[in-house]
Amino acid sequence: MNIQIRSAWNAFRQSPHAPKWLTWAAINVSIAAYFGFGLVAPASVSKTAWLPGETTHGHYQIEMDCNACHDPGRSADGPSGSDVMQDACIRCHGEQLDRAKDTHPAKKFRDPTNAERLAVLDAQNCLSCHQEHVPEQTLTMGLTLPADYCWHCHQEVADSRPSHRDMAYDSCATAGCHNYHDNRALYEKYLDDHHGQPDHLELASLPRRSTAASLSGVFRPDRPLAIDQADHPATQSVDQRVLDDWATTAHARAGVNCTHCHGGNGDTAWSEAVAMESCQQCHAGQVASFQTGKHGMRLAVGLPAMTPDQARLPMHAGQAHAQLDCNACHPGHRFDTQFAAAEACLQCHADDHSLAYRDSAHAALWQEELAGSGAVGSGVSCASCHLPRIEGETGIWVNHDQNANLRPSETMARQVCTHCHGLEYSLSALADPRSVASCFGDAPTERIESVQMAHAWFLQRQAKRDARLKKP
Repeated sequence: MNIQIRSAWNAFRQSPHAPKWLTWAAINVSIAAYFGFGLVAPASVSKTAWLPGETTHGHYQIEMDCNACHDPGRSADGPSGSDVMQDACIRCHGEQLDRAKDTHPAKKFRDPTNAERLAVLDAQNCLSCHQEHVPEQTLTMGLTLPADYCWHCHQEVADSRPSHRDMAYDSCATAGCHNYHDNRALYEKYLDDHHGQPDHLELASLPRRSTAASLSGVFRPDRPLAIDQADHPATQSVDQRVLDDWATTAHARAGVNCTHCHGGNGDTAWSEAVAMESCQQCHAGQVASFQTGKHGMRLAVGLPAMTPDQARLPMHAGQAHAQLDCNACHPGHRFDTQFAAAEACLQCHADDHSLAYRDSAHAALWQEELAGSGAVGSGVSCASCHLPRIEGETGIWVNHDQNANLRPSETMARQVCTHCHGLEYSLSALADPRSVASCFGDAPTERIESVQMAHAWFLQRQAKRDARLKKP
């Protein structure tokens, strides 16, 4: 048998078609090996070979880790194969929906009277509206439903709201009107309360941060440190400029020493790089919110840090391989929040909106504040809008999820814009693509009517009450 096999192999080798067959076989084995490795490999670029279609704008950064969405074992409630995707959505977005006072939570549809509506549109399941890997069906905000989905439940709204009678069935989500989950800046009472405001408020200022109140861990403001108290290991050479920078920071004034961030105190080895977990010791809220945004979401699932070359927006080529962790915006030992507020953003972002910032009125106000000629809180940096200051249990803190108020953009109106502008002007500017592209250097060309409509509705209700009271 061995002689026959050897004879057949020699005959094949001498055949003029042998090189072609060997090349074909090698190519196929290589393809099979690549896809086979991708199937069993940990989270890595090779995993993307198995993607059934392009991932949405919100999730493409974690597409290398299929298990981020498809692993039933990651559910806090235990494995549930049939609901694994729903579990994944709630695991990442549940807290955000709670903060937004979700206007369409699943529990809203448990009433048996909604059974017929749920048969048409299962509003209790995230995947009814948001599916992945179907780019040909995906609209803005990751929607994979026709734009008339509101109509299925609200088709009779014109009977109670005469102002809605001439509106198209797919216009509910028009800018400044309604959003499915988050209507904090759009519900009628809020709109009416801000009716009649001027475009530019007389008192225009951002709320002051209460940074100290939001910190924890090794933070000890009662034990400030001097430069001679730096506790880096004696065997570790440290540049004097580094020590000088550290000694002037809030870290030194708060008792945060070298080993708190770099290790080397006996429990851990010294590290030149500062891990995100070190920052988390004191800045837990900031780190947690950073990991829910696009800058840090890869770190949240154990993937390497995001780099600008992986972004879908235009970025400066020189920063292509910069790793987006805490030090990307707070570098060195100065941790300069003024640098982090604008220059850190502009060193990477190269889209029209970002490039227009330096010539905008907002940037002029920011420069005046930095120069001391403008009041504290009167300047508008990138962070002023994209890292909003939120009132929490411990005071005003900075939300480091830079996507939190981008979709829907009306969220920015309440959290940011209305500190300086009237609500109608804010909603109009956010809805105007030309105004957004110019970094709001151009005033909105059209005005959103929802504020006036809400005010007119309340006036109509009051008129009806007054008429009833006048009846004998």
